[in-house]
Amino acid sequence: MKIYVPADAAARALGADAVASAIAAAAERRGIAVQIVRNGSRGMVWLEPLVEIETPQGRQGFGPFAPADAEALFDAPATHPKALGLTEEIPYLKRQTRVTFARVGVIDPLDLADYETNGGLAGLRKALQLGSEGIIAEVTDSGLRGRGGAGFPTGIKWRTVADAPGPQKYIVCNADEGDSGSFADRMLIEGDPFSLIEGMVIAGIAVGADRGYVYLRSEYPDAITVMERAISLARDAGLLGPAVMGSDFAFDMEVRVGAGAYVCGEETALLNSIEGKRGTVRAKPPLPALHGLWAKPTVVNNLLSLATVPMILAQGAAQYCNYGTGRSRGTIPLQLAGNVRFGGLFEAPFGLTLGEIVNDIGGGTATGRPLKAVQVGGPLGAWFPPKLFDTAFGYEEYAAAGGLIGHAGLVVVDDTADMAAYARFAMEFCAIESCGKCTPCRIGSVRGVETLDRIAAGDAAATSLLHDLCTTMRLGSLCALGGFAPYPVLSALEHFPQDFARAKEAVE
Repeated sequence: MKIYVPADAAARALGADAVASAIAAAAERRGIAVQIVRNGSRGMVWLEPLVEIETPQGRQGFGPFAPADAEALFDAPATHPKALGLTEEIPYLKRQTRVTFARVGVIDPLDLADYETNGGLAGLRKALQLGSEGIIAEVTDSGLRGRGGAGFPTGIKWRTVADAPGPQKYIVCNADEGDSGSFADRMLIEGDPFSLIEGMVIAGIAVGADRGYVYLRSEYPDAITVMERAISLARDAGLLGPAVMGSDFAFDMEVRVGAGAYVCGEETALLNSIEGKRGTVRAKPPLPALHGLWAKPTVVNNLLSLATVPMILAQGAAQYCNYGTGRSRGTIPLQLAGNVRFGGLFEAPFGLTLGEIVNDIGGGTATGRPLKAVQVGGPLGAWFPPKLFDTAFGYEEYAAAGGLIGHAGLVVVDDTADMAAYARFAMEFCAIESCGKCTPCRIGSVRGVETLDRIAAGDAAATSLLHDLCTTMRLGSLCALGGFAPYPVLSALEHFPQDFARAKEAVE
């Protein structure tokens, strides 16, 4: 009897380890032989811990499961009070288009045979046949863009590094997931780490790199453990090392752990950190593609971009490009957090409206109160009020609406939220996390906090000053930290002026 109990960090935080122990103990008391597989999370956090039993009809789900529910699991599973039916038929999961997360929650994350049985390594085999030019053409034709920031086309970045002269090149995976409301990187590493390894090897073949680094933050101990174990297993199996899958191509990789500085999510600060330097941004040019890690040509991609590449090669660029809208092709793993009824991960093609995502998929607020706003793209993303909920989820569409997609994390708040306080928090966050490299971010964020306090106290002249300050930060900052800090501030001020007026009344 095979039973799945997630070892995902979110599931463990909700008691999955105790559930696994209770199930094992109940089975032993009854003399039932069970195999407990610690899989990744399916992404339905409100159902965690989600226990699944393998049956001839498919995997049956039970959740949210508690240790006290273990005995009944062996008595009459069909009538168990936590029974959910076939997991794949749960509406939240059935509605998704899983490409990047196709195996997450399905396989044993550290079983390479399970990974291969479920489609793994097909992309790498295709890559070894295509070679550099063929791989780059497929990735370019797929329309894949960066999944962690501005959405730069992945194929163009790879082409630049491939054409750059030099005997040594690197592949760097940016898994420094520091945005509020984002957890997709962690979920994928903990649920399907071999897909990232496969993607990085393919990137190495494409650009002529033989070394890779996964940059993870220290706040993700479970992900670090899983990733390091997966790399070791891949090396033992010949997927990494001097002859990848018996070919004449060499590639190896390792994990580097950062100390949690938000600015190290910016690619050049990340490179400095890997090199053992202080995490400060570098001026551009030169670009990392030409002068990156240890001054060598370097591909720096978000984890989700790299982990999607194997599927693109295995299924073909045309199939992946068939999803999406406008210039935003493929799927996007949406992360719903905050005051939302169905929080979790939902992978779907680009093009859904924000209203569909939050109200239909997310189920509205968890409190049941009216929804006030959604912040898209992390702590430096713009706040979107309901009047903008018809905005289609795409890079250009969000830029036109004064926002950014970033890592596709969405934080929902209801009508009790104080947007003036949120605006101040965003600017203060920038002031705390600034690396100090450039004046607009280092000084502007501090002056921004002071100016917001003046507005809250009723200083009308401070509003125009804030706009000028934000313009300076946008134009003069070297990285996204200072450049995007004005987004949550100005969007809150524009869409919720009444909250700033209430702040004045509170002062009086």
